Amino acid sequence: MSARSLRLTAAATLAGLAATVAVATACPASAYALQSRNLQPGESVCVSQYASYQVRGDGTATGEGARFKILKGVTVVSATPGRVTNWAAELRSTYGTFPGPDYYSACAYNTGTTATKVTIAIKTDGEVF
Repeated sequence: MSARSLRLTAAATLAGLAATVAVATACPASAYALQSRNLQPGESVCVSQYASYQVRGDGTATGEGARFKILKGVTVVSATPGRVTNWAAELRSTYGTFPGPDYYSACAYNTGTTATKVTIAIKTDGEVF
């Protein structure tokens, strides 16, 4: 391979890398968090991520259900009054319900007396439609 060919190949490779970096930095990161597991009585599971202007939690549970919450840091900002099998909660700046930027967690708690399979998810900012 000639020196000219090597320079052209290197230039094309660098141009391709630059284009990839430009596309990667132009798109927002997606960190949609999801957990699915069996919870014994007294166990819990949480998924967390940072939210700047909105957050949504979704969950399902089998059998007698589970209790679900959204926490801002360690403060509960939304919770089911008891066990449920399907749950969703949204806090949005546009609705006036978002308490402010911070790390948020969506949590499921098995407060029943039998095991339950729980799926819990949290979406924030651009992930919430």
